[in-house]
Amino acid sequence: MYRYDEFDSDFVRQRVAEFRDQVARRLSGELTEDQFKPLRLMNGVYLQLHAYMLRIAIPYGVLSARQLRKLAHIARVYDRGYGHFTTRQNLQFNWVELARIPDLLGELADVEMHAIQTSGNCIRNVTADHFAGAAADEAVDPRPYAEILRQWSSLHPEFSFLPRKFKIAVTGAERDRAAIQVHDIGLQARRDADGAIGFAVYVGGGQGRTPMIAKKIRDFLPESDLLAYCTAILRVYNLEGRRDNKYKARIKILVHEMGEADLIREVEREFEGLRGTPLALPAAEVARIARYFAPPDLAELPPHSVVLDSRSAGDPDLSRFVRRNLTAHRAPGYTALTISLKAIGEAPGDASADQMDAVADLAERYAFGEIRVSHEQNLILPHVRLDDVPALHAGLQAAGLATPNAGLVTDIIACPGLDYCALANARSIPVAQRIAERFADPVRQDAIGDLKIKISGCINACGHHHVGHIGLLGVDRKGEEFYQITLGGSADETATIGEIVGPGFPADRVVDAIEAIVDVYLRLRHDASEDFLAAYRRIGAEPFKSALYAEV
Repeated sequence: MYRYDEFDSDFVRQRVAEFRDQVARRLSGELTEDQFKPLRLMNGVYLQLHAYMLRIAIPYGVLSARQLRKLAHIARVYDRGYGHFTTRQNLQFNWVELARIPDLLGELADVEMHAIQTSGNCIRNVTADHFAGAAADEAVDPRPYAEILRQWSSLHPEFSFLPRKFKIAVTGAERDRAAIQVHDIGLQARRDADGAIGFAVYVGGGQGRTPMIAKKIRDFLPESDLLAYCTAILRVYNLEGRRDNKYKARIKILVHEMGEADLIREVEREFEGLRGTPLALPAAEVARIARYFAPPDLAELPPHSVVLDSRSAGDPDLSRFVRRNLTAHRAPGYTALTISLKAIGEAPGDASADQMDAVADLAERYAFGEIRVSHEQNLILPHVRLDDVPALHAGLQAAGLATPNAGLVTDIIACPGLDYCALANARSIPVAQRIAERFADPVRQDAIGDLKIKISGCINACGHHHVGHIGLLGVDRKGEEFYQITLGGSADETATIGEIVGPGFPADRVVDAIEAIVDVYLRLRHDASEDFLAAYRRIGAEPFKSALYAEV
């Protein structure tokens, strides 16, 4: 993984010192809250319902064991013993004291971490495929390009005060695990017929109040033009994006109002003036950064593990974990292993300090000390020997982290909702917990198969409900929490926005509504090989609508 150089370290330390002074002036009353707000947001500090919240950047979702241990330490010393992993591959601490945040940021700097640009109208944390560098289907490792984009965008003088926040995601496989089509810029790294690296470029995706799927504006952008082309896109947005109405300020609205053809014309015109400038990526610099992401020293192993096969044959829990939480690795004899943060009845995405320490220990013992955070609020050990899976599974069981539900109905994405967030209209976490408890039977989960439920507590869609196979949006109706249901959304390479179906359901009936939807799917699917999304796309919304209205 990338290591800070002298510039990185100085940059982060200077920001900590600057923010320490700003906090002192706020606490003394020299700065009002209105004056302090833009300063704290530039450092990832939000004022939520009950306390300040700190959002920590985890660039492209990559953590070392040392960094995860530091996060565990921070959870114990500065918070209430846990942290919340988000759909932006970040970590949030929800109960920090403002006076102690500068010390906390200093501790983060000790392990090459910070909270800069995790909020505000700037380029946010660049995200990537959580299986990057490990997945069997990967054509190009996207992490070096995500790091290049991180360096380029950090405190970029031209793009620090954009019309609205701006999000970039990068993937390197045909299977999109980074949700690039619902980002402001989505990049798919690929190779042409001669093996040269380039990017398919998507622009104008997003969720929130006006969900939209991005438009592909370049099928193959040469590697050397990456920064110049992204600069061109951002310049057009910065000049033409609306600043009079924050609800219409995202680039997706500009794409919609300007039209795809005119946007492409403006971006290409701006790009022509940038080609051949210092923004052109030197091959030597790309190679230098790529060396940070060289694969670990993987052994030559047989593709199958006799140890794993024999142990899982006699252990139903291990067998179920192997079926759901292991992903094909590019190297024979290895796997990428998902650690679900969706234990039945727990808050999705939460991990205790003890659990973080346990994962760090297991990563060092079995996975070269590397951890990934997925946008689906789980953790990944990207390089694990198949022979080591039984021992690793036992370690996860001891930590309460061996839930075998990756991709199943209980692997629910949920934002913090009204339990924490000042913007929320409804609670997300209790609804997610009740749904998981209703479908807790592992045999039933296996029978249902792949099904992504995503829950947001407000229209800002931090829970990605628009692209859930089943999406839930919490709304307020005269002081009562209701949940609007969408079906058929997807964030993968076949990205679609879900369709609103049925009436809104009160909190005490929403779980029954989900069960009615699942029952329709099980009754009408061709067979067990047809997953929920495929069945919905085949049969349409009407059978589900009928079932939901029957629940009214």
